[in-house]
Amino acid sequence: MSKGFLHHIELYVSNLKRSIDFWGWFLDEMGYESFQEQESRRNWRLGEMYMVFVQAETRFLDSPYHRGSGSVRQQVDEIARKLRGRGVTILYADKHPFAGGKDHYAVYFEDPDRMKVELVAP
Repeated sequence: MSKGFLHHIELYVSNLKRSIDFWGWFLDEMGYESFQEQESRRNWRLGEMYMVFVQAETRFLDSPYHRGSGSVRQQVDEIARKLRGRGVTILYADKHPFAGGKDHYAVYFEDPDRMKVELVAP
């Protein structure tokens, strides 16, 4: 039984054109469709799941990574508790679990490479 689904993945990249060239053909082959093309970002979607590639700001390019899913509120709370138990810092802790807004119940954290993860309750 599934415990959730990926809502979206947002990757901040060092060179947007290079990332589009690298990932675009693959995502197209996998059935994703390109949408919301902008100068500093490109999105692909498949059903309700989407991927976003964003050009990282120059000030973040020194790091190999700068940053870059769904369940019920109880699961968000449980995952947040487990993250804390593992010593993982909850991002935006002063606004948790509504850091994304009053109607957006989520936990935000980073992996060891500073890839930002967002677990959202539908």
